[in-house]
Amino acid sequence: MVRDNRHVSTYIFGAICPDRAIGAAMIMPYANTEAMNAHLKEISAGVAPGAHAVLVCDGAGWHQRGRKLALPDNITLLSLPPYSPELNPMENVWAYLRQNKLCATVWDTYDDILDACQTAWRFLLNDPDRIRSTGARKWACVTP
Repeated sequence: MVRDNRHVSTYIFGAICPDRAIGAAMIMPYANTEAMNAHLKEISAGVAPGAHAVLVCDGAGWHQRGRKLALPDNITLLSLPPYSPELNPMENVWAYLRQNKLCATVWDTYDDILDACQTAWRFLLNDPDRIRSTGARKWACVTP
């Protein structure tokens, strides 16, 4: 039996704001604290002036607070309990993109993988209603 052992990975770091129906993402060749710091800067730049973002995070190593994670002043991390992905609205986004935009495909080059990730993320951003419906959680809404 012949096997294709070639593989290359890429990671989409993404966040959405269901209330404003916007998102911020970075596609990185690795998942670590350096990549998370770059993503936090990207999110911070998209936070409305005078507003503060709460970013829901799971227990991934690159989400951990510490000396290496540079948290912008306009973002607070909300850490989820272990083994509770159902509480993270982004898990619905990733499931949707995997099932509808990034599934059943083998890409020939790394650039093809990047293009597919960019296309999938742009598809999501161009559908504000999908962002709202996929990311909204009644328990996470703050009303004045």
